[in-house]
Amino acid sequence: MVNTHDADAQKLAELGYKQEFDRKWSGFHNFAISFSIISILSGCFTTFAQAWNNGGPVAISVGWPIIASLIMIIGLVMAELLSAMPTAGGIYYWALNLGKPVHGWVTGWLNLLGLVAVTAGVDYGFANFFVYTANLFNNSIDPTNLKLVFLVFAVTLLLHIAMNIYGANIIHKLQSINVWWHVGGVAAVILILVLIPAKHQSTSWVFTHQINNSGFHNYWFYVLPIGFLLTQYTITGFDASAHVSEETGQATKAAAQGLWKSIAYSAVAGWVMLLAFLYAATDEAGITKAGGISQAIFVTALSTGWAKIILIITCVGQFFCGMSCVTAGSRMLFAFSRDRAVPGHKQWTKLDKNRNPSHAAFGLGAAALVVTIPAIWSAVAFFAVTSMAVIGLFGSFAIPIWLRWRKGDAFKQGDWNLGNKWKWMAPIAVLEIVIMSVYFCMPTTPAGVWWGSEFSLKAANYTPVAFLAVIGGAMIWWWVSAHKHFKGAVSTLNK
Repeated sequence: MVNTHDADAQKLAELGYKQEFDRKWSGFHNFAISFSIISILSGCFTTFAQAWNNGGPVAISVGWPIIASLIMIIGLVMAELLSAMPTAGGIYYWALNLGKPVHGWVTGWLNLLGLVAVTAGVDYGFANFFVYTANLFNNSIDPTNLKLVFLVFAVTLLLHIAMNIYGANIIHKLQSINVWWHVGGVAAVILILVLIPAKHQSTSWVFTHQINNSGFHNYWFYVLPIGFLLTQYTITGFDASAHVSEETGQATKAAAQGLWKSIAYSAVAGWVMLLAFLYAATDEAGITKAGGISQAIFVTALSTGWAKIILIITCVGQFFCGMSCVTAGSRMLFAFSRDRAVPGHKQWTKLDKNRNPSHAAFGLGAAALVVTIPAIWSAVAFFAVTSMAVIGLFGSFAIPIWLRWRKGDAFKQGDWNLGNKWKWMAPIAVLEIVIMSVYFCMPTTPAGVWWGSEFSLKAANYTPVAFLAVIGGAMIWWWVSAHKHFKGAVSTLNK
């Protein structure tokens, strides 16, 4: 009988890399990290205001299942790619293998930027909720103090970096705890919102009511799609299953299943929980006055005690989510640096005594801190960071999916595959990503229109600027010199 770890190492060797990580992650652990980065206890709570103000209940009750179904298609195509090529580089390696070096280069930088931004978004969202929750215990703490929120965010990032460096041997065990916290926590939130409030909204209101607090007038073709950021941001980060595939046993099946199952379970549970939010949202005016934040639902529909319980549940889930983001992002930075595509690549590929990329964990966290600096002055910055995460991650997914479709039947499918379904799934996946990426670069308020008379820098969506700086810089580097040395995966078999 062939040892499964030997088979995994052999498969990795076929892709050009030697086994460097310990394969201590099971299929469940692999699923757990993607499930915890998707984290409906994070995204559904922290970006709820985006959907409330840009579409209202329709954007949530109807928009969530539609967008989630499209993301499921994206995930299924990616799962097939992961089964065929289970490496820590994941997304960018697939682009390298299926296309040219420039495809891998662009994909890698998009994915890395997305992972940095999603880490920043999750930890900053946690900081917002932590300070808001602390205010319920001590009203001298000001939840609108952006400098205080940023300080909590910075401390949280440091804690997550430390957990990934010094707690490397138990990170996979913490993923299991995280999954069960999400299962129990989501169930508790739903039950509280169903059983405790004295009254609920009507089903007609939940599924048909429209809200437009954006300041723009074109509801169906501009405002509503911007509200879909709630779904698109929440159900992302599932590429983590690829980034830890070199640490997963029987990766060609287990990692692929971990990826698509994390999307499916999150989509269903997230929708049920959001419906519970909406049914409990009886004080529409009060919620809108508070900016549409999900916390306003809990404090208007429940007693302070019950609101505190829900907020503590989500804070713990968000904290775990941020830990997982650093884990996945550090693996991608390690893998991309392994192929010498990142400045200082020798530092980011160093493994500590626990066979853990601790330098990469620090580098990823430092980058997440930098992209969030505008949040010290601007409340809109959080939505810019989440837009950046969505466009970076999903943009990186689109390139290998398109290359796989172009490859056609010549693509060698892995143990887990779609049969012939990729023929219609791949084009739909790419089209959805392109359309959403355009919308999430757009202003979310008239004051954010760069060419408008009401323009204020504090209200601007700086996503396009960040992408121009990072991706533009990466492409200049490519044209000047990188194309001479970045020819594809750098084999580590003889090292």
